[in-house]
Amino acid sequence: MPNPRLTDSQRKELFAPLFELIKSELKRLSDGDEKVLWALRRKLTEELGYLERGTPAERNSLKKRMFQLQEAKCPLCFNPMELKNSELDRFEAFLGYTESNVRLVHHECHIKDQEEKGYS
Repeated sequence: MPNPRLTDSQRKELFAPLFELIKSELKRLSDGDEKVLWALRRKLTEELGYLERGTPAERNSLKKRMFQLQEAKCPLCFNPMELKNSELDRFEAFLGYTESNVRLVHHECHIKDQEEKGYS
């Protein structure tokens, strides 16, 4: 299923004003200091990523749980896998990294699955 996307009107009426507000606040808070502006943008990007994906520690914990639940087997090829280099694959991206919304797969199986779905 495709990821949800904003409509043209939502981009215009919701996102554009929000983005302008964020840029204005970043400029105000950095007070002309380009290094502070850069650091604020970078930190904002990092934290927004965590809102969508969870923290690396949360994802690592989930990865270990899924490895145990799946008995160290890839659900795509059914072969054994190592925890290292395995990847969490979300069924629905917008639902995030939760036990009920992911499976742990081989890197190669993940790439093949994404290609078959037309995502890559």
